[in-house]
Amino acid sequence: MAVTEFELHSLSGSRELQLFYFAFFTLFYLSTVLGNLLIVLTVIFEPALYTPMYFLLGNLSFIDVCLSSFATPKMIADFLVECKTISFEGCMAQIFFLNVFGGAEMKVLVAMAYDRYVAICRPLHYVTIMSVRKCTSLMAGSWLLGFLHSVSQLVFTVNLPFCGPNKVDSFFCNLPLVIKLACTDTFTVEVLMLSDSGLMAMSSFVLLLVSYTVILVTMRRHSLAGMAKARATLTAHITVVTLFFGPCIFIYAWPFSNLPVDNVLSIFYTVFTPLLNPLIYTLRNKEVISAM
Repeated sequence: MAVTEFELHSLSGSRELQLFYFAFFTLFYLSTVLGNLLIVLTVIFEPALYTPMYFLLGNLSFIDVCLSSFATPKMIADFLVECKTISFEGCMAQIFFLNVFGGAEMKVLVAMAYDRYVAICRPLHYVTIMSVRKCTSLMAGSWLLGFLHSVSQLVFTVNLPFCGPNKVDSFFCNLPLVIKLACTDTFTVEVLMLSDSGLMAMSSFVLLLVSYTVILVTMRRHSLAGMAKARATLTAHITVVTLFFGPCIFIYAWPFSNLPVDNVLSIFYTVFTPLLNPLIYTLRNKEVISAM
């Protein structure tokens, strides 16, 4: 008999602890959505922020709203019910949106690194290179690559036969854990999935590494004042990249194993990081704070 729904694993604890989780994550989720939307609206309505850097920051905040919303509301609602299930279609939808938003965010981070590279390494040509058309193309390319990556991941999964166990050891449908439940040999699918995800992540990581290396080398030739300002911006970028790629690398290093820390990293990746990103970029940015 084909599986029609999956049972999700939520944070364990007493009824009182479940209610605490409900209140805590509701507050955190609302802060994430409102904080990122505030940045998006500020970038849209403040003419002083009509620059490539803030255009990309606004898009990053929008993606963070989406990334925090594909599974977190479901997790919050599950704290109030005993049976934590999701339909097969809903599970496939979570896999699709996670890979779309995650893939798009990787490429937006690369675009932001490219923007900083041009600003620091080729300042005289910055306005010409980072034109409106270039910024729009970078964003359109980020969403397109995220969409294609997600479709390729979903094709591997949706046609697998699911006829036995249906317990996913996560609060959302994490693709490697869902594949493990298929009633067939999934070795080929696992290899294809890892190859696809690895190519997406490694290409982004290498581009980021090259960009930041070139920037650091260039900074050594600038004045101390210019270096200090560039270092502050670069620190924010590297911090966000570390927070984003760190959990991903750990989770996908052992994708089909079941480690207790995986759930913690999944929550950090999908719940906490979308709020930390705008805070890191804006707390030390006087222009954004003033515009808000």
